[in-house]
Amino acid sequence: MENSNGSAVKSLENGNLSNGEVKTLETSNEKRKRTISLIIIYFTLFLQSLGLAIAMTGVWPFLDKLDPHAGKPFFSLILAANPLGQFILSPILGYWTNKVPSIRIPIITSLVMFCVSSGLYSSLDLIESGVKFWMLVVRFFMGAASANVAVCRSYIAAATKLDERTFALSMASLAQVSGFIVGPLLQAAFTLLGDGIKIFKFFPLSMYTAPGWVNVILGALNIVIFLPQFFQDHNIAVREQMLIQGKENAKETWKSTKIDYLVAWSLIFSYFIVAFNLVILESLGTPLTMEQFAFTKKETLKWNGILVGVGALISCIIFCLLPRLCRIFREIDILIWGGLLIMTVGKFVYIPFRTELPQLSIEQNFTMENGTVFVNSTLGCPVVEQPWCEWTPRLGIPEFVVGYFMGVIGYPVGVTLIQTLFSKILGSRPQGTWMGIMLAAGSMSRIIGPVIIVGGYTKFGTIWTFSVTTIVMIIPIVLLYMLRNRVVGNGSQKIENPNNINMTDVSTQQPKG
Repeated sequence: MENSNGSAVKSLENGNLSNGEVKTLETSNEKRKRTISLIIIYFTLFLQSLGLAIAMTGVWPFLDKLDPHAGKPFFSLILAANPLGQFILSPILGYWTNKVPSIRIPIITSLVMFCVSSGLYSSLDLIESGVKFWMLVVRFFMGAASANVAVCRSYIAAATKLDERTFALSMASLAQVSGFIVGPLLQAAFTLLGDGIKIFKFFPLSMYTAPGWVNVILGALNIVIFLPQFFQDHNIAVREQMLIQGKENAKETWKSTKIDYLVAWSLIFSYFIVAFNLVILESLGTPLTMEQFAFTKKETLKWNGILVGVGALISCIIFCLLPRLCRIFREIDILIWGGLLIMTVGKFVYIPFRTELPQLSIEQNFTMENGTVFVNSTLGCPVVEQPWCEWTPRLGIPEFVVGYFMGVIGYPVGVTLIQTLFSKILGSRPQGTWMGIMLAAGSMSRIIGPVIIVGGYTKFGTIWTFSVTTIVMIIPIVLLYMLRNRVVGNGSQKIENPNNINMTDVSTQQPKG
């Protein structure tokens, strides 16, 4: 029986079936190897999230330290450079993945880029001129390296059965959120280094550069575990559909499922809006706390790091509960009411309704004995640069915290279920290019988001910024509510006894959707 199962699996892997023989989806040994491959994918997603989060709260103060005259407009360009790199490379990397037998080379290529760019980011202290432009370039390539997220998610879709898909994608999102837990906490811990030291009188190590060196070390480890000795590709999704549909080869199987393009593009648009939700914290989290609460740079790194870490821990709990909730309620209903609506309320809470104004930051000029003019700015909202500080109510710390936590509750639900439903709609076809398009949509929101959000915040203030974001978040709720009865993944059948199916029985089954 073991030999029969082994030969059956090989015929499935080759995309061919013959009637009359007993088929199995996988042997116990193959399942073990498939599980290991998914764990490696989860670690890769964790690393990419860590790489973003560990430096996220430190980019603005690091830029301000390197070039005090760079300003928020250039800071918004630096923030946009990261998703621009991801936007450009995601579809390319996804298409490349569809054309090669293994995801190993595309992933390792991106990881090498990740290590090099992280090392360069941590070496910016050594550059004497044009440092802000070097930071712009480095952040671009760090974003390009993170395009491997599309490859990882397309692999998860290929390496899981339908009844495993929601759980697997929840674990993938959990891995990413775990990076958002560890990253800010590490950044907060690195504040003990202060402005830093130089090892061997050359090597810079500070609260800004240490996170990048951590990325280099973990990236090198990630490359090692993608070697053939540890990682092997497994495509069980197409095997499952071949058995369900009674098809004789993989290509015939995925071509038999039609994509509902209206639903697919609606989910991509919704993902764009959900990713836009992250821009608030990424682009405004640090300036808000420094200007609205009059925090110092060190206090901002510390408390924002703790806030993001605690929020990410809450998201982890949501990810663990999500698969169970999906067994009770429809995934689309949880997405609309438990994800998008909560995020919308979270943005609404950010609109300031207090009567008191924020502490104003005022520039003071001091003339030294040698004639040098020294300009010092007090903590608070810079009224010269942002005149609205004089009349716009202050955002309170409780509102900031509550709004943030509502976002971290809604975001994991939104991002996981959008990708789960999208994966099911695509069926068993290769999903690298489609996942690349979805990730590119999220990247696009992070490209234009900083420009709109930071620019709008600087010119018009908090009321305008959070009113606009609240309205934007309502759009996908209305859209998906109208399409909720069409948002059902293709090939929703489940094999009751996958380890012992006769082809003559399978061939008589008709797909239900």
